[in-house]
Amino acid sequence: MFKIKSLYEAPEKDDEFRILVERSWPSGVSEDEAKVDLWIKDIAPSNDLRKWFEDSDNWDEFQKKYLNEVKAKKELIKQLKILEKFHNTMTLVYSTNDDEQNSATVLLELLTKPPKVIKTNIPRIHG
Repeated sequence: MFKIKSLYEAPEKDDEFRILVERSWPSGVSEDEAKVDLWIKDIAPSNDLRKWFEDSDNWDEFQKKYLNEVKAKKELIKQLKILEKFHNTMTLVYSTNDDEQNSATVLLELLTKPPKVIKTNIPRIHG
């Protein structure tokens, strides 16, 4: 199971495996305080996209652009899915001030939505 949490909230036992999903280390928090088990910088939005979002504040467009970036990083997504098999809870930790419009919420949705069913045109044989 994946969940998200602000880095500025106190770590709890039920966070279990904490993964920082930010490109740079957040200011004002030491590594000991953060209790981060893994830091995946490259899964965070690119600097260009982050700056674009700060200037535009267009959440819908940010989500689309970020999903395009993340989908190109298949190996990182695969790594997270493999780690999920070894941990009951994986907490994606973010450091933005907005608890609803941040890249971790987009990543959480990507990791938790059911896979797409591929439809085929093969006729069913009834018997």
